[in-house]
Amino acid sequence: MITGANSGIGKFVTMDLARTGGNVVMVCRNQAKGLATREEIKKKTGNEQLELMIADLSSLDSVRKLAMDYLATHDRLNILVNNAGTIIGKRNITSEGFEETFVTNYLSHFLLTNLLLDVLKKSAPSRIINVSSSAHHSGHMNFEDLQGEKRYSAMNSYSQSKLAQVLFTYELAERLAGTGVTVSAVHPGVVRSHWGDRAGILGIGIRIARPFMIAPEKGAQTPVYLATSKEVEGVSGKYFSSKKEKESSEESYRKDEAEKLWEVSLKLSGLSP
Repeated sequence: MITGANSGIGKFVTMDLARTGGNVVMVCRNQAKGLATREEIKKKTGNEQLELMIADLSSLDSVRKLAMDYLATHDRLNILVNNAGTIIGKRNITSEGFEETFVTNYLSHFLLTNLLLDVLKKSAPSRIINVSSSAHHSGHMNFEDLQGEKRYSAMNSYSQSKLAQVLFTYELAERLAGTGVTVSAVHPGVVRSHWGDRAGILGIGIRIARPFMIAPEKGAQTPVYLATSKEVEGVSGKYFSSKKEKESSEESYRKDEAEKLWEVSLKLSGLSP
């Protein structure tokens, strides 16, 4: 399963995994775009086992429905790629009361992963890949203002959400030890895609820099490597870039912060009792 599968990195991760011949589930927000991309990938790979599931990763209710629908029709899941993401110039609050960057990039994937953990364990060996960013190095978990209510900037919100993904990766890896399920975080590179289209003033700089960014096909290489390579079989709780294990930020290794984020995320996502 790949979230954000109809464009950018997600599209080419989907294409490369489809070439392996397995059943691939594309999670897309827009049905028309999802259907068009599915047909394109089918033609290019010859793989007819491409499924499309519609979900809006800015909505936890939509994520719950996605997980419920998947579990109603599937009894296995070997690879989960948490890829969908955004960066937004102005603070936007969803109908559920969440800041959109925080919920799309991090909280929705925290919820989806937890809802699918049982089937991932049942399918072991299985792998979870969280698509983060080197931007997490400039991120800081502001637990007093996680969703930018007091002070908001597009880059701060984005980098915090990407740091949250890395903290989540390390904490989840510990909790999954011995289950046969591994979890990795990855910086795919600075990719030429439409991820910055809603970034406001920051988006102007992103668009100017696009010619110097890497192609999404190249950005997909490390997530696909983590999903399929025998070289990383059994490797868990690590951060990768360019198919190599790398050091993440100093803050990302703070165990107390990872545990606090986990507890806060349980409450925000409605998973806590």
